Amino acid sequence: MDYTTIIGLEVHVQLQTNTKIFCGCSTKFNPDNPNVQTCPVCLGLPGSLPVMNRTAFDLAVKTAIAINCQIARFTKWDRKQYYYPDLPKGYQISQYDLPFSHDGWLEIVINKETGEKKKIGIIRAHLEEDAGKNTHDETGRGQDSQVDLNRAGTPLLEIVSHPDLRSAQEAKEYLEELKLLLTYLEVSDCNMQEGSLRCDANVNVHIHRDGQKIATPLVEIKNLNSFRNVELAIEFEADRQYRQWQQDGKTFGQVNKETRGYDAIRNITVAQRSKEEAADYRYFPDPDLVPVTVEEAYLQNVIDSMVEFPAARRTRFIQQYQLSNYDAAVIIDQGVVFANFVEHVAKICGDGKQACNWVTQDVLREMNDRKLTIEGFPVQPPVLGEILKRINDKKITIKSGREIFLNLLNSEDLSTISVARIDQIIQEQGLSIVADSGQLEAVIVAVLAKNAKAVADFKGGKQSAVGSLIGQAMKEMKGADPATVRELLLKKLAE
Repeated sequence: MDYTTIIGLEVHVQLQTNTKIFCGCSTKFNPDNPNVQTCPVCLGLPGSLPVMNRTAFDLAVKTAIAINCQIARFTKWDRKQYYYPDLPKGYQISQYDLPFSHDGWLEIVINKETGEKKKIGIIRAHLEEDAGKNTHDETGRGQDSQVDLNRAGTPLLEIVSHPDLRSAQEAKEYLEELKLLLTYLEVSDCNMQEGSLRCDANVNVHIHRDGQKIATPLVEIKNLNSFRNVELAIEFEADRQYRQWQQDGKTFGQVNKETRGYDAIRNITVAQRSKEEAADYRYFPDPDLVPVTVEEAYLQNVIDSMVEFPAARRTRFIQQYQLSNYDAAVIIDQGVVFANFVEHVAKICGDGKQACNWVTQDVLREMNDRKLTIEGFPVQPPVLGEILKRINDKKITIKSGREIFLNLLNSEDLSTISVARIDQIIQEQGLSIVADSGQLEAVIVAVLAKNAKAVADFKGGKQSAVGSLIGQAMKEMKGADPATVRELLLKKLAE
């Protein structure tokens, strides 16, 4: 390719409040009962007055701090004027020239194997109210369009990045890291199917010709509802712009910014309208809402309430538990509950690396095979931690530990899964490591006596023959430590 893709993202996050941003209506997702979660305020009826939702502001500030934004000490509300069927007031309460936060950044990992990172600049994060939702006839006849205003007035945080992303893959990584951070902070459920996280992508390409850079006209792709669609839409649009430039030669500034939609079925972007400029919205301060003044003590309280961020936790796991970049990413990217699960197991068994290995391999495999969540996984940290502790204490072997783990998972009555049940299984199945070296030696002597051919093969240079002998000895002494068996077996063979 002789062009570079330039991408900036506008992410709209529905904040996890019980009520809307300027009224007391519920924010519950309720598609089956349209237009029931409304009132004169969110419908914009004459004489109604908005009142700011304090929790929405708190969650927005928490997010802005987490993405390293500067918090404005004075911020106000503005009316953004435009007509759309799902905006009954004819304007949206938003923030224009004095947003509550600005000039931040989010670091993304662009190579999970090496841990290579890249900082993506953030222009601003501001609060606004959501519009309603239009639904249209999907049959193609175009006879039925409806408006549901349940969502009108839901608190939205809009996060606007600098055009620092250079590929569809980087855009996807940015969105995944942002979503992970938002869920760690518990400011949003980020459910894209319900519209809690939506994305617009601003895309153009810089074409490199004869030592010069030629920029194509800017396009905004609206309302992308999955990370995969973001990737596909950006890839298509970049290629489309390059081909369009080859045909007409038009460059940035020669035509207005265009808004396009993404058709996931045909994997194309479709022209919708010429993009409005800020002046077209006729912003002015909302006369019904007072500005917000942010004090230092308030900011400090928000900072003190923060949890450990995913990026910091990744770094700590690598250092504290001697994990690879990839393994740390697997744990942290599964979410805060999964990471907490690992740490809980590590605390009980006293071996962080072993806990990480077991959870990322055995637990994650069984979760996927059985279609379970970590919250609903039958063998919870107190039990798994005790299994690993017995392995570390040389009471059982790793193989026996896995037998116990699967035995518990396959229990018909999940209420029986407990620490006491671990010891019961060890006793019933004779899984304790045998400490009596004399008894083990006697078993090995008997195995060698019964397998003269395998002994002869080993003495003749066939090293693999020892594996069969170890297996038979382990079968006779079920709780024996494989390393001890091998060591004693080789000693006897040498004799």
